[in-house]
Amino acid sequence: MTEQELVVEWRHIGEDIEKTCERCGETGRAVMDVIEEIRPILEEEGITVRVVETVLPNEAIAQSNSILFNGVPLEDLIEGMEVTSTPCASCACITGQDDAACRAVEYDGERYESIPPELIARAALKALGIETTAE
Repeated sequence: MTEQELVVEWRHIGEDIEKTCERCGETGRAVMDVIEEIRPILEEEGITVRVVETVLPNEAIAQSNSILFNGVPLEDLIEGMEVTSTPCASCACITGQDDAACRAVEYDGERYESIPPELIARAALKALGIETTAE
């Protein structure tokens, strides 16, 4: 059996999970929680899981609050998901730009400023070729 790997990359501005914008911090905590939950199950199947945290420069704010699974963006793995951006006072404080906007996603008629755990888990499994049924 060949060993598979799942590399989950979380991109955000700010120094770390505690010093990023509020919504990026919520997304980061959700990523860590989901990985903690699915890692034992995946490792039983011979799949190693690695989390990479990429701190972006302030000028790359458009890429902040994004998650990649084996290099594929979340929005490419979840059918019907659209990326948008909304004003973010927290990012404005970090970047010094009064009109700072942070990434958000729209899915199934809802807008999410931080990525919900169930969408993170679904994208992780899809990146591995494991399909899940929609709720």
